[in-house]
Amino acid sequence: MTASRFVAACVQMRSGRDPARNRDAAVAGIREAAERGAHYVQTPEMTSLLERDRASLFEKIRAPEDDSTLGALRDVARERGVVVHVGSLAVKNGDKVANRAFVIDRDGAITAAYDKLHLYDVDLPNGESYRESATYTGGARAVVTDLPWGRLGVAICYDVRFPALYRALAEAGAEILSAPAAFTRQTGEAHWHVLQRARAIETGSFMISAAQGGRHEDGRETYGHSLIVDPWGRVLAEADGNEPGVIVAEIDMALVTDARARIPALRHARPVVVEAARA
Repeated sequence: MTASRFVAACVQMRSGRDPARNRDAAVAGIREAAERGAHYVQTPEMTSLLERDRASLFEKIRAPEDDSTLGALRDVARERGVVVHVGSLAVKNGDKVANRAFVIDRDGAITAAYDKLHLYDVDLPNGESYRESATYTGGARAVVTDLPWGRLGVAICYDVRFPALYRALAEAGAEILSAPAAFTRQTGEAHWHVLQRARAIETGSFMISAAQGGRHEDGRETYGHSLIVDPWGRVLAEADGNEPGVIVAEIDMALVTDARARIPALRHARPVVVEAARA
């Protein structure tokens, strides 16, 4: 591959309540992706643990420096010479938990970490209810990091519903954006594809989003359909429903320049002042 082309992969998972088993599944997925030619591999939100019970969650998680999954993913990045983007891990952060993404370079070094900005506090029509803010602490900053092929904007799941974040990442130089997720089945069926494609189109960027999929041990059901979308909004690769597996696609960074030249929306943005109309 040239400096402007690389192969990206998403590892779709069905993480459960056993961090060791989830860790091993993630490592196996990254190895498979590398064998299929990937240079950059992304795992989903909550790669190492999906656990809704707060007491059990706290019992199983660790600080980043003691997290065995993070250590194993650093090892496999070094072993296979690939960039590993850990969609997120639940890690201890004082008396709460951080939903934290990590980007690991080909030497196994952590080059970026990002805590999910927008916490998922919702009540869905089917009776599902989530209060992430009761357990997790939200981040305070957006993050971009340089890859060998371009700049990556790091985000997580619910963040994808906030286009201002993605615009800010693109304005900071990001050409590749992300939303690794554990999207619920109900909201995924309604919104997953359109949100991913919209964020790509609005910013003229690639969107790469690995997902959790299927019925999990803690009772939740996630949508799957990991996606790689190009800057014109075309789906380059999509996972087979909610089944665990690996998808790959060749990324041509020249398409970012092309899309932004065709529709220069980033350059055309103007400050918006909203006034209440008066009769």
